[in-house]
Amino acid sequence: MATPYDIGLGKNRANFAPLTPLRFLEWSAAAYPQRTALICQDRQFTFAETYARCRRLASALARHGTGHGNTVAVMLRNTPEMFECHFGVPMSGAVLNTLNVRLDPKSLAFMLDHGEAKVLIAGREFSQIAAEALSICTVRPLLIGVDDPDYAGPGARPDAIDYDAFLLEGDPSYATSAPQDEWDAIALNFTSGTTGNPKGVVYHHRGAYLAALGTILAGSIPRHAVFLWTIPMFHCNGWCFPWALAALAGTSVCLRKIEAAEILALIRKHKVTHFGGAPIVHNLLLGAPAELWEGINHEVRAYIAGAAPPLSTLEGMERHGVVLTHVYGLTETYGPATLCPRQEEWQRLAPRETARQLGRQGLRFLTQEAAQVLDPETLEPVPQDGITLGEVMFRGNMVMKGYLKNPKATAEAFAGGWFHSGDLAVAEPDGYIKVKDRKKDIIISGGENVSSLEIEDALCRHPAIFAAAVVPQTDPLWGESPCAFVELRADMKANEEELIAHCRANLAHFKVPKTILFGPLPKTATGKIQKYLLRQRARSAEAIE
Repeated sequence: MATPYDIGLGKNRANFAPLTPLRFLEWSAAAYPQRTALICQDRQFTFAETYARCRRLASALARHGTGHGNTVAVMLRNTPEMFECHFGVPMSGAVLNTLNVRLDPKSLAFMLDHGEAKVLIAGREFSQIAAEALSICTVRPLLIGVDDPDYAGPGARPDAIDYDAFLLEGDPSYATSAPQDEWDAIALNFTSGTTGNPKGVVYHHRGAYLAALGTILAGSIPRHAVFLWTIPMFHCNGWCFPWALAALAGTSVCLRKIEAAEILALIRKHKVTHFGGAPIVHNLLLGAPAELWEGINHEVRAYIAGAAPPLSTLEGMERHGVVLTHVYGLTETYGPATLCPRQEEWQRLAPRETARQLGRQGLRFLTQEAAQVLDPETLEPVPQDGITLGEVMFRGNMVMKGYLKNPKATAEAFAGGWFHSGDLAVAEPDGYIKVKDRKKDIIISGGENVSSLEIEDALCRHPAIFAAAVVPQTDPLWGESPCAFVELRADMKANEEELIAHCRANLAHFKVPKTILFGPLPKTATGKIQKYLLRQRARSAEAIE
C-alpha cells in the first residue's frame, strides 16, 4: 500500500553509501593525523602514516592483479603489519583470511586451498611452516615475507617479496573506494575444526562495521583509548577491534606473546586503558607476583570472554581494580555478540554474588537484532525461570554470511531463521542469558542434566587449580558421569581425594566427578580449552579400565 513517503526516488549516491569499517581509518587519519595509532616495541606509527601504508598495500595488491573476490591469507602475530592488513587488503577489494599461527601445515594447506588464496603474507617466524603448507597446496599464491624487526628468534626470511619493498610499489594516495555492496565479503575466518575439516566463516562489510561499533558500545570505550593486544588478531579479526580502534582514533599496543610480566609492564608503561581475552589470560595475570602489579594506578577495563568464566577469576581481577565486562559469542557472530551490562545495585552484593551476576552472558549487543534462549524444537523462547534449558540463538547483522562452499552446514546453522550456536543456556528472571554447557558437553547422569561448567567453576575455587575442564564419561550405573581434567598452579599440589572432597562441599553429590586426571590442558591460541581432545582421553581411560 502506497504512503505519502513513497516519494518515487530510490537510493542514490547522495543519500546512501554501503557500510564499511574501512571509512573509520580514513576519518581518524583526517581528524587526528599525528596521534599514535600503533606501538610495537621501538616502532611507532601515526594515523597519517598508518593510513598511507594501508593505501600503499591496497595499491600494490591491485597492481599485482588482486581485487574483488580474491583472497589474501595472512600469517602474522599482533604486529603493525597485521593491523595494516585489516585495512589494506579489503581496500583493494580482496578478502582478508587471517590464519591461526599455531596450526599444523596440513590444516593451513586446507585453508589456503579452500579459500583459494591468491596472496600469502607470512612473517619470518613462520617461514618454515608456511613453506611446508605451500608444498602440499594446490594453490600457488604470491608470497610476501615480513621480516619483523621485533622478532629475534630462528627462521630465515621467506623466499618471497619483502613486505616493506612491496609497500613501496604502492601509491600512498591510492583512491580506495567503498565496496560494491555492503554484503560483499570482507574477511574469511576458519572455525577450529574439532571434527573433520574446519569451516570457513564469511564476514561482510556491513557486519564488520556494526560489530566494531557494537564492541565500542559494549565496553563504553572512549575516544583515544589505549588497547593492549592480548587478543590474537587472527581470531575473529581480533574481535573486530582493529576496526573499532580506528573508529576511536585509539592506540594499539602490540604484543607478540602472552606473558604476565610483559602484559603488566606494557599496561604500566603505556597507561593501557583496555584489553581483553579468555579466562586463561586473566588467570595468568592473577598468578603473577604482586610486585608485577605495582605502579598500575590508573583505571584499567577489560573484556573477559567465554561460556562461563570461573567466579574466582572474576573476583580476583576485580580485587586488582580491573573493571571487567563479560562478553560472549562465536566465530560465526564476529566474535563477542552479547555482553553482561553491569548494574549499580550489584556493587552492594557480596563479592561472590557480584561475580556470579557479572559471569552471565547477558543481553545482545546493541548492534545485533536478537540473542535469545529458544527451545530447539519449537524455536519459542524458554521461560525466564533460570531452570529451563534451551539453545542460544542469534539473528541480525552480526551473523556471518555463511560457511564458504558448504551450503549444507550453512542451511543447518540457519534452520528456522536463526543461527544455532550449539550452546545450552537458561534465561534468568531479569532476561539475562546464562550458558550452562555446549550440547555435546552436557552430562546426563541418571536422567539429570549436569552442567560441566558448574563443576569447572567449583573446581576453580580450589586454590591449587589454575584451570579445569569437565567432560562426560560412560558410567555403567548412571549412563554418564563427570570426568575432570585439572591443571595445577606452579609450585602447588593437590590429589584426587582432596579435590573430590572439595567438590562434595560445593556441589550436589551426583555432580561430583568420579575421575580426576592431572596435567596441562590442551588449549587453542586464544586460550580456549580443547574439550574434544579431553573427550578422546576420557574414552581412552574408559577403554583401559
